[in-house]
Order: sequence, then structure tokens, then C-alpha cells
Amino acid sequence: MTQRLRLLVEYDGRPFSGWQRQEGQPTVQASLERAAEALDGQPVTVHGAGRTDAGVHATGQVAHLILQKPRPIRKIADALNHHLRPDPVCVLEAEEVDEDFHARFSATGRAYRYIIMSRRAHLTFERGLLWRVPVPLDVHAMQAAADHLIGEHDFSTFRDAACQAKSPVKTLDTLNVTGFGNRIEVTATARSFLHRQVRSFVGSLVEVGRGMQEPGWMKDILDARDRTVCGPVAPADGLYLEKVEYAGGAAQA
Repeated sequence: MTQRLRLLVEYDGRPFSGWQRQEGQPTVQASLERAAEALDGQPVTVHGAGRTDAGVHATGQVAHLILQKPRPIRKIADALNHHLRPDPVCVLEAEEVDEDFHARFSATGRAYRYIIMSRRAHLTFERGLLWRVPVPLDVHAMQAAADHLIGEHDFSTFRDAACQAKSPVKTLDTLNVTGFGNRIEVTATARSFLHRQVRSFVGSLVEVGRGMQEPGWMKDILDARDRTVCGPVAPADGLYLEKVEYAGGAAQA
């Protein structure tokens, strides 16, 4: 008898070459698989809900795995966290799920948060955890630009050249820009996203916030369906996979 588990995972993406296992590179998936193998005594494959890029963080990544040696559910998160040390990865929750659950393919929605610090001074404590933009940003103009992206569109302009999605057409449910003093947060929700789509959004929104472009420019580049007209892609530092939705509710901390 095996045990299928859903894990709620957080991690600091700075030391990793992304989520997905890569030969000779540190990745979140490989770190979790080493911990699971130490626990189960044999190789274990861990599947994630989202394949985050190098340097991207998560506070609500979801993964699933199958253990060949079932264990008391209350002990699994602690046991995995013991084997994960010293990697900056933590299993927040573990629960048993039905055999048809898949972390990626069962997901009905995903939420990302991008954090910007608008200030001239360099970062000290939060370096690598958000994007410092050294000029003031107009949050209202950024939101006006973001509104043009809501709904179903061909997002070719915001699609990375390496994207493996079958179609550039996606439905963006929300894209909100909120200011907290000099801290600005961009939150995006959709069933799924194209490769580097959120970072492409943010880079273009910052061009508007800096006054380099008008809010209507966002609709123009969206309609162009041309990657070359996209603004600069925002760095990985400020991006967090915050929540994954499933039928019956979200998995989040």
C-alpha cells in the first residue's frame, strides 16, 4: 500500500536554478526529492504545481509525491523538513490525497505576487527578495495600464521565447497594483500563466509607472502580439508563487 501526499511548500529561490530538476544544478524539485528519498529509503519523484524560474520564490507552492512506506501524516512534514536542511525549503503542510490528485494538472488557478521597492537607496535586508526601482512610480497609472490586460487575450507580447505552452491565449482573472508607501505589490491570478508572463507584465507596468509610457501603451503592445515590443522583463527577485487553487479550496499558508 502506498501513500499519496499533497505538500504545501515555501522556498527562497535565490540559491536555486528554478523548480525543475536539472543535471548538475541545485533546484527545488531535486532538494525535495533528496529529502523524500531519505525518508522513504528509495527514489521518489516530486511533482510541482508551477515550474518557477531561477531566483523566483514561493510561499504557497504545491507538490505531490507517493511514498512506498506509509507513515503517520502528522510526522511527515517534520521528517521532510529535517532532511531538507540546510536548503531554504520548508514543507508547511502535508496531507493525504486521492490517487487522481496531481499538483499541476488538478490545479484550477494560481496566484503570483510581485514586490517592488521604489527608493533610491540600495537594499540591505531584502536584497534578492524584491526589485528595487530607484525612481518614484505612479501606482494609479500602473493600475490603469494593468486593466487593459484583464480577460482572455493572445498574450504573445508577454510570452518568453522559450515558453512551451501550446497556445499564447490565456485568461487573466485579476491584475492589481497596490502601493504601501514606497512598497508596491502587483498581484496576478489566472488558471495558468505563460513562461515569464508575470515578470513581463511587471516590467512593462514599471515603464508606465516611471512615466516612460502612457497607460494606453499597454493595450497597444498587447494588441501587437509581438514579443519585441514588450518592456524590459522584471528580475526574478520580486516574484512569489503565492497560492494554488484546487476544486474545493486553495492550498496556501
